Amino acid sequence: MALRHAVMAALLDGEYSGYQLAKAFDIGVANFWHALPQQLYAELAKLEKDGLVAGRQVVQETRPNKRLFTVTDAGRAELENFAEAASKPSFIRDDLLVKVQSADRIGTEAVIAQLDERAAAADAKVAVLGALLRQLRGEADEEEFLLHGERIGPYLTGLRGLAFEQEHSDWCRRIAAVLRQRGKD
Repeated sequence: MALRHAVMAALLDGEYSGYQLAKAFDIGVANFWHALPQQLYAELAKLEKDGLVAGRQVVQETRPNKRLFTVTDAGRAELENFAEAASKPSFIRDDLLVKVQSADRIGTEAVIAQLDERAAAADAKVAVLGALLRQLRGEADEEEFLLHGERIGPYLTGLRGLAFEQEHSDWCRRIAAVLRQRGKD
């Protein structure tokens, strides 16, 4: 997957400025695709040049003018082609796992501290994603929303992010406890 597909998928929810797109990425897309704001701005320019998104200038009196972007028909076609293509398998590439791999041959104090930090960060993401999911489904319970919600794509990716972060937190806490216990022996 290229950043272009993630940007166009985010724009399916409406017309966004680059700033709004960056916020949307922080809230909903960041659990499966990371991009810095400057990367998003550069990608929007490429997508507009390629005719996959359309931008329009909005004149503002008290603020600098802004550009708003929407997906074009060509962009939707590109997303449909992307959706039909086979997906590559997921893989993990994480420097913390290298540290844990080495833990029984090196000191564990710093590794335990990093596991604790990661668990806390994952817990914070669990809280944010949980709130986002509640906001997306409104008054509906989850099963009702999944069956009849108007736009469930962001909800489904949020569920994956929530499960990932919860499992990551649980794993970090367990491994930190194992390393602590081994250090006592």
